[in-house]
Amino acid sequence: MNFGLSEEQRAIVDTTRAFVENELYPHEREVERTGKLEMDLIKELQQKALAAGLYAANMPAEVGGAGLDTLSWLLYEKELGKANYALHWTCVARPSNILLAGTEEQKEKYLYPCIRGETWDCLAMTEPGAGSDLRGMKATAVQDGDDFVLNGTKHFISHADIAGFAIVFMASGEEDSPRGKRKKITAFFVDKGTKGFAVREGYRNVSHRGYTNAVLEFDDCRLPKEQVLGEVHKGFEVANSWLGATRLQVASTCLGRAERALAHSIEYAAQRQQFGQQIGKFQGVSFKLADMATELKAAELLTREAGWKYDQGTVTDEDMAMAKLKATEVLAFIADEAIQIHGGMGLMDDLPLERIWRDARVERIWEGTSEIQRHIISRALLRAVGG
Repeated sequence: MNFGLSEEQRAIVDTTRAFVENELYPHEREVERTGKLEMDLIKELQQKALAAGLYAANMPAEVGGAGLDTLSWLLYEKELGKANYALHWTCVARPSNILLAGTEEQKEKYLYPCIRGETWDCLAMTEPGAGSDLRGMKATAVQDGDDFVLNGTKHFISHADIAGFAIVFMASGEEDSPRGKRKKITAFFVDKGTKGFAVREGYRNVSHRGYTNAVLEFDDCRLPKEQVLGEVHKGFEVANSWLGATRLQVASTCLGRAERALAHSIEYAAQRQQFGQQIGKFQGVSFKLADMATELKAAELLTREAGWKYDQGTVTDEDMAMAKLKATEVLAFIADEAIQIHGGMGLMDDLPLERIWRDARVERIWEGTSEIQRHIISRALLRAVGG
């Protein structure tokens, strides 16, 4: 593995960083203050991202994306991750790669409009009673002739308020397993405006202000079989095949925020004076900086290795779990230490640190909790010796 960046990768980093600093940073405080991201601003920044070649850059070149290799994509995600989440995710959207699993007709209807910036997608798995245990979902899809009838509720569905459609996972039957009966899952495309499908306002979140979540309700929502994504009863296979890389995406955006918090801390420690000298000269502060930098480097190496292995076709679930686990927990550590170094000023909204600190908390929960990541890692270790 070559740890150096190619000229193309350096250009990607420089272009993305400049866009984030010049176009996104100026709007952070207003979004944080109001908790809202107005559509006029979204459209303005979206057009700038399209012009810069940053929009939908996670997608392959053959469908209109940038065609980045995984490592380059993760470098891009790291720079975007430094900004307020609502700003970078909504205005520089990266359509879910699960859209690539659709038929050509489904790509025409759903994927390409997302790449062109005409709409957004949202993924609906989580339910009030089914978070980490997705097999425990209660929402159902019952086949009725050539149609499916959907009933139930999904919640914590990110940006569903602006999405033009949802990719919804529903329990569609049962099958035998070594542990008894387990639910079969089917994925569906559901257009906003479909009869029996309603999007309700979600919850106020301490993390990622401006990045909304919603409750989706299905009441005898009838869909033709053409709306199935993948195969009937194979929704879990679709999810596992296409969504694993999202854990690397989370890891990379966390690295970006951690790097930003560390940079603020280093600068502050070099300038702030107490007891007649720079606070960075006190071991109580300087050792914190050393630990922060070391932990950040460890998390970045894990994430880069997983990205490199993804491109080689050798990445494992535990590789991605380790990257996600380490990066999210390192972000929490660095955000907390950054505030401690800054003292009271760290909690003021003049600096981005209190936001980074708040935002860090959700990263250890969504896209698989830290406990789930540890389960994936430990299971692989034990299976290797027959455990």
